[in-house]
Amino acid sequence: MASEPDMGEIEQVPTTAWHLFVERDICSNVQEGLDHEWLATNGLGGYAAGSIVGATTRSYHGLLVAALRPPVERTVLVTKIDETVEFPDGHTLKLGVNEYQDGTIDPQGYNYLTKVGLEGDIPFFMYALGDMLTLEKRVWMEYGQNTTYVQYMLHGSFDEESEKSAHKMTLTLYPFCLHRDHHSTTQGSHDWHFLVKNEGNCCRVRAYEDAATVTMIAEPEASFTTTGEWYWNVLHRCDQKRGLPDHEDVYQPGYFRIQLTPGKRITLVLSTERESTGEFGRQQHEESVGQALLRHHLRSKQLLAVANPSVINLSQQDPVLARLVVAADQFIVARPDYTTDTTTGKPAIHLAPDRKTVIAGYPWFTDWGRDSMISLPGLLLSTGRYSEARGLLRAFTSFTQNGLIPNRFPDSGEAPEYNTADATLWMFHALNIYLGATGDWPLLKELFPTLCSIIDWHILGTSYGIGMDPQDGLLHAGVVGVQLTWMDAKVDDWVVTPRHGKPVEINALWYSTLSLMESWAVRLSTDATQYSQLRSQVRQNFAARFWYEEGSYLYDVVDVEGRAGENDAALRPNQLFAASLTRDLLSDAQTRCVLQQVTEHLLTPAGLRSLSPDDPAYHPHFNGGRKQRDGAYHQGAVWQWLIGPYIDVHLRVHNDQNALRALLQPIIKQLWSTCLGTISEIAEPEPPFAAAGCFAQAWSVAEILRSWLLTAE
Repeated sequence: MASEPDMGEIEQVPTTAWHLFVERDICSNVQEGLDHEWLATNGLGGYAAGSIVGATTRSYHGLLVAALRPPVERTVLVTKIDETVEFPDGHTLKLGVNEYQDGTIDPQGYNYLTKVGLEGDIPFFMYALGDMLTLEKRVWMEYGQNTTYVQYMLHGSFDEESEKSAHKMTLTLYPFCLHRDHHSTTQGSHDWHFLVKNEGNCCRVRAYEDAATVTMIAEPEASFTTTGEWYWNVLHRCDQKRGLPDHEDVYQPGYFRIQLTPGKRITLVLSTERESTGEFGRQQHEESVGQALLRHHLRSKQLLAVANPSVINLSQQDPVLARLVVAADQFIVARPDYTTDTTTGKPAIHLAPDRKTVIAGYPWFTDWGRDSMISLPGLLLSTGRYSEARGLLRAFTSFTQNGLIPNRFPDSGEAPEYNTADATLWMFHALNIYLGATGDWPLLKELFPTLCSIIDWHILGTSYGIGMDPQDGLLHAGVVGVQLTWMDAKVDDWVVTPRHGKPVEINALWYSTLSLMESWAVRLSTDATQYSQLRSQVRQNFAARFWYEEGSYLYDVVDVEGRAGENDAALRPNQLFAASLTRDLLSDAQTRCVLQQVTEHLLTPAGLRSLSPDDPAYHPHFNGGRKQRDGAYHQGAVWQWLIGPYIDVHLRVHNDQNALRALLQPIIKQLWSTCLGTISEIAEPEPPFAAAGCFAQAWSVAEILRSWLLTAE
């Protein structure tokens, strides 16, 4: 079974949380191995990912999925590498795994896979070659570059004769290449051959003349042989389960042959970076790789040191926190400035260390305003990354349009989309927590004119029907065919949970925002009267409008679709924000009732259901085709991140930090399963609460990290 600590004794076995691994019974079980995944990232939105046995079970899997326009235009360039080890007597072991549309699995390298795990954030794979020989494989990416390192080392105890034999072993590496958006698939053709330039120990591959070039470099003693073959009908079983195109063809440009020497590192570098690839073509190839690995390790240590400067070795003192800090880093990426090079006339990318954004989830999400602001406290403030938090707040504020920050930055770099009623209000909340952590009042002064303009737009009314009702001071939002809250599933023209009217969490955020503006105006010695009056109006009307006496909880939406007095009594987790964001909107008795109802109907070991099982619209299952998945997305599916506001309210009512650690432990357990070292987006709403959705989700990691610190003794 997987190497997991007893979750009831997690603090008594600290090292297992930092050194994650799964052992042979999972690795050698092809079905289990295909269901477990790994992830590496590069700080640009690019990534590498795959199943632990090596097969690509999603269109999104690849060893080099480059963000060609960071953090978007993520393009699959190298899907995987299959390895073959040849012994002196001529027999070979094929270590790769590929699954095809007809059900064939060939080769079956999982039979030799004995252990997969993480050292820090670097995935490693151990293969048993027989006669006490093991081959170790590691994968990591260069931070700030579209560059992946795939490193091998032969280990074993050798007598004189076996050592002679070991020196005659050969490793052959077969890379598979594509050039496509990571959402799509490729259908090959007998007439289509990639452009391959063979340079001995290096090859340069392009799918066509104007495509991005992938440079693959091995040590100088290696040799590359050009082949140029298509492998047809590779199955993506996870996409099949999701009702997506489930097979494609992949191109093998050739193979590298390298002599294996015990204790010697062999590294294949995959890169789109013109500036960086030259250094690996010289004799110092492995020396340059070693420096890259050292940079990677030093950066991981720095992340832990910044997260808790008072602890000498965070990975031993609090291994769960250390693991979450490293997981958090995967979502924090550059949001560059784009200009035109005056010399060439081509687009130029300017990466600034403090201009950051948040990838909402891997593998398929880009950066979303709502997710970024909800995640900021956990990802950046709980980890001590204050300058990057500052940069993120400034970056999103700079995109403000008609009083709204972007909802989403599209995959191909088009103009931002602004269909969100809550992302902008979450930004005020994130800014407030940032100011509390840093005292950076100059930033508040810088942003305050924009913040004032945002409030003005909300009072007068802005896009998508978002605006204040002067009768009660509450915010309404909604137009036909557009999803505006975090419950934003949409299938073609069907908005699954439109929530048009006055949603409960939007108005909790609105009240919190007005309270903050009042206090900030006072600090900056400006007139706070307007904010004070509006805040009082909202407070006076909130409970009167939202309290559902019969159910002893809050309506989810009042004045549905603008019809006064028509209220939605669906029991959802959104009401928690009325108590987690402020103490002013509900009485203590109402807060206890809300907590009780949410606990009885929504709480699961994996997080909170998005709808009560007693509701006729409840979906007990999530996975399936697009319509089934999106129909259940917010109609029952469990969301991990909602455990954060639940714990906030629970602490307010009961003040019991120790007891709340037990709520987090089943979610923490995900670090050992699904995608190693991270936490998924959602889970099925019924036992066994299997993980679903994105295998790595920013606000899931952020809120679990924040809550872990919040519940510390």
